[in-house]
Amino acid sequence: MEGVVVKAKKAVQSHGRKNRHASAANCACDAASSGRKAAGVAAGVDPLLKQANQHRLRRIEGQIRGLQKMVEQDRYCADIITQVASVQEALRGVARNLMRNHLHHCAAKALRSGKKAETEAMYDELLELIYAHLR
Repeated sequence: MEGVVVKAKKAVQSHGRKNRHASAANCACDAASSGRKAAGVAAGVDPLLKQANQHRLRRIEGQIRGLQKMVEQDRYCADIITQVASVQEALRGVARNLMRNHLHHCAAKALRSGKKAETEAMYDELLELIYAHLR
Protein backbone atom coordinates (compact mmCIF):
# COMPACT_ATOMS: atom_id res chain seq x y z
CA MET A 1 0.00 0.00 0.00
CA GLU A 2 2.81 2.40 0.78
CA GLY A 3 4.12 2.08 -2.78
CA VAL A 4 0.71 3.02 -4.16
CA VAL A 5 0.55 6.10 -1.94
CA VAL A 6 4.06 7.16 -2.98
CA LYS A 7 3.14 6.81 -6.67
CA ALA A 8 -0.10 8.68 -6.07
CA LYS A 9 1.76 11.50 -4.29
CA LYS A 10 4.19 11.87 -7.19
CA ALA A 11 1.38 11.89 -9.74
CA VAL A 12 -0.60 14.49 -7.81
CA GLN A 13 2.50 16.65 -7.33
CA SER A 14 3.36 16.55 -11.01
CA HIS A 15 -0.21 17.21 -12.19
CA GLY A 16 -1.49 19.51 -9.50
CA ARG A 17 1.18 22.05 -8.67
CA LYS A 18 -1.43 24.80 -9.15
CA ASN A 19 -3.54 23.54 -6.22
CA ARG A 20 -1.07 23.31 -3.36
CA HIS A 21 -3.90 23.21 -0.80
CA ALA A 22 -5.47 20.11 -2.39
CA SER A 23 -3.54 17.61 -0.24
CA ALA A 24 -5.06 19.16 2.87
CA ALA A 25 -8.60 18.79 1.51
CA ASN A 26 -11.33 17.54 3.78
CA CYS A 27 -13.79 14.86 2.82
CA ALA A 28 -17.35 15.56 1.79
CA CYS A 29 -18.50 16.47 5.29
CA ASP A 30 -17.74 20.11 4.48
CA ALA A 31 -20.27 19.98 1.64
CA ALA A 32 -23.05 18.65 3.85
CA SER A 33 -25.55 21.13 5.16
CA SER A 34 -26.94 18.72 7.77
CA GLY A 35 -23.48 18.12 9.28
CA ARG A 36 -23.89 14.35 8.99
CA LYS A 37 -24.14 12.99 5.49
CA ALA A 38 -22.97 14.64 2.32
CA ALA A 39 -25.46 15.03 -0.47
CA GLY A 40 -24.28 14.59 -4.03
CA VAL A 41 -20.63 14.57 -5.03
CA ALA A 42 -17.84 14.40 -2.47
CA ALA A 43 -16.05 17.53 -3.62
CA GLY A 44 -13.25 17.66 -1.07
CA VAL A 45 -11.81 14.15 -0.85
CA ASP A 46 -8.03 14.02 -0.32
CA PRO A 47 -6.65 13.53 -3.85
CA LEU A 48 -3.89 11.16 -2.70
CA LEU A 49 -6.36 8.89 -0.95
CA LYS A 50 -8.73 9.04 -3.89
CA GLN A 51 -5.98 8.10 -6.33
CA ALA A 52 -4.76 5.26 -4.11
CA ASN A 53 -8.31 3.92 -3.77
CA GLN A 54 -8.92 4.18 -7.52
CA HIS A 55 -5.72 2.25 -8.20
CA ARG A 56 -6.69 -0.40 -5.68
CA LEU A 57 -10.21 -0.69 -7.09
CA ARG A 58 -8.86 -1.11 -10.63
CA ARG A 59 -6.67 -3.94 -9.38
CA ILE A 60 -9.71 -5.50 -7.65
CA GLU A 61 -11.68 -5.16 -10.88
CA GLY A 62 -8.97 -7.19 -12.62
CA GLN A 63 -9.12 -9.80 -9.88
CA ILE A 64 -12.89 -10.08 -10.37
CA ARG A 65 -12.44 -10.61 -14.11
CA GLY A 66 -9.91 -13.32 -13.25
CA LEU A 67 -12.45 -14.95 -10.95
CA GLN A 68 -15.04 -14.94 -13.75
CA LYS A 69 -12.57 -16.72 -16.03
CA MET A 70 -11.73 -19.24 -13.33
CA VAL A 71 -15.42 -20.09 -12.93
CA GLU A 72 -15.92 -20.29 -16.72
CA GLN A 73 -12.94 -22.64 -16.99
CA ASP A 74 -14.21 -24.89 -14.16
CA ARG A 75 -11.05 -24.31 -12.14
CA TYR A 76 -10.47 -26.07 -8.84
CA CYS A 77 -12.92 -24.76 -6.21
CA ALA A 78 -10.27 -24.22 -3.53
CA ASP A 79 -8.29 -22.00 -5.92
CA ILE A 80 -11.38 -19.90 -6.65
CA ILE A 81 -12.17 -19.58 -2.94
CA THR A 82 -8.61 -18.42 -2.29
CA GLN A 83 -8.98 -15.71 -4.93
CA VAL A 84 -12.36 -14.65 -3.52
CA ALA A 85 -10.71 -14.21 -0.11
CA SER A 86 -8.01 -12.10 -1.74
CA VAL A 87 -10.61 -9.80 -3.33
CA GLN A 88 -12.46 -9.48 -0.04
CA GLU A 89 -9.27 -8.46 1.76
CA ALA A 90 -8.48 -5.90 -0.94
CA LEU A 91 -11.97 -4.40 -0.56
CA ARG A 92 -11.49 -4.25 3.20
CA GLY A 93 -8.32 -2.27 2.53
CA VAL A 94 -10.31 0.31 0.54
CA ALA A 95 -12.85 0.48 3.36
CA ARG A 96 -10.06 1.03 5.92
CA ASN A 97 -8.69 3.92 3.85
CA LEU A 98 -12.13 5.49 3.61
CA MET A 99 -12.72 5.02 7.34
CA ARG A 100 -9.36 6.63 8.14
CA ASN A 101 -10.29 9.64 6.00
CA HIS A 102 -13.75 9.80 7.56
CA LEU A 103 -12.27 9.73 11.07
CA HIS A 104 -9.66 12.39 10.30
CA HIS A 105 -12.11 14.79 8.70
CA CYS A 106 -15.85 14.25 9.16
CA ALA A 107 -15.78 12.59 12.56
CA ALA A 108 -13.13 14.93 13.98
CA LYS A 109 -15.10 17.95 12.77
CA ALA A 110 -18.33 16.68 14.31
CA LEU A 111 -16.68 15.78 17.60
CA ARG A 112 -14.94 19.17 17.85
CA SER A 113 -18.12 21.06 16.99
CA GLY A 114 -19.30 21.19 20.59
CA LYS A 115 -22.85 20.49 19.42
CA LYS A 116 -24.27 17.61 21.42
CA ALA A 117 -26.68 16.44 18.70
CA GLU A 118 -23.96 16.47 16.02
CA THR A 119 -21.52 14.64 18.30
CA GLU A 120 -24.06 11.96 19.23
CA ALA A 121 -25.06 11.50 15.58
CA MET A 122 -21.41 10.96 14.66
CA TYR A 123 -20.90 8.43 17.45
CA ASP A 124 -23.97 6.55 16.19
CA GLU A 125 -22.74 6.68 12.60
CA LEU A 126 -19.28 5.38 13.56
CA LEU A 127 -20.70 2.53 15.60
CA GLU A 128 -23.01 1.60 12.74
CA LEU A 129 -20.09 1.61 10.29
CA ILE A 130 -17.93 -0.50 12.57
CA TYR A 131 -20.58 -3.08 13.35
CA ALA A 132 -22.12 -3.31 9.88
CA HIS A 133 -19.19 -2.92 7.52
CA LEU A 134 -15.77 -3.20 9.08
CA ARG A 135 -15.94 -6.52 10.86
